[in-house]
Amino acid sequence: MLNQIRKILEKPPLYAKSEAAFWNDEHISKQMLKAHLDPEFEGASRKLDFIEKSVTWISTLVPSSKHPLLLDVGCGPGIYAEKFSKGKYQVTGIDFSRRSIEYAKQSAQAQGLSISYFYENYLIMDLKQHFDFATMIYCDYGALSTVDRRIIMKKVYQHLKPGGKFLLDVFSMAKYNDFQEMRTWEICRNGGFWNENEYIILNGNYKYSDAVTLEQISIISNDKTTAYYLWNTYFTKETLIKEAEQSGFHVCKVFGNVAGDSYHKDNFTLAILLEK
Repeated sequence: MLNQIRKILEKPPLYAKSEAAFWNDEHISKQMLKAHLDPEFEGASRKLDFIEKSVTWISTLVPSSKHPLLLDVGCGPGIYAEKFSKGKYQVTGIDFSRRSIEYAKQSAQAQGLSISYFYENYLIMDLKQHFDFATMIYCDYGALSTVDRRIIMKKVYQHLKPGGKFLLDVFSMAKYNDFQEMRTWEICRNGGFWNENEYIILNGNYKYSDAVTLEQISIISNDKTTAYYLWNTYFTKETLIKEAEQSGFHVCKVFGNVAGDSYHKDNFTLAILLEK
């Protein structure tokens, strides 16, 4: 046990993988879904008012009348997908959380929405279909390693028709500069988000070179210790454009967020619209 605790107290190497896929853990995935569906909580998903503003703007920017086939990459429980579907897009969603996909399918069926959902790792997706438009929303792109970002750019590019559009957002350097390195701990005697039973949580926030941060969450329970790594890469307008163009995309425009606000370097996010 001492060696396990020593390990989780050490700063891990860049882009180290989590020991467990928490998005498919029986307890944690239930808490994640609850967080996604809370309209006033900005953590797993953005708040509902922002989502509605975002969908309205996106529908004007890339209208369904011209770009009907939409791929929602990292769709979660289908919050955006459902709103896109109601806006006349033909929506396909892909996510690697089984619980989220199961919820999304049931919700779509209950509302009579014709949405295709796939439980699959989008880094290896091969949907045998080409789309007019793809979205990757809430800064999922920056949660990937450098190698995996190249992979998802290539995968989306391959799944788009010529002239197809790709909209994604990331955290900015202003957000990186605001990130504080720290270590905290807490005893959760009645369980909590990470475990239904008593546990101790050790949080380590670390900065790395090349504008990368890690939120390391280590859970110590009666029978084991588990570490989860939440990585983020932060971008300037120039570094995001460079990665997109290296993947073959043409840059249409950069925005402050996926609700269409103007870009400014002091914003915590930036969004980019790309074209194949």
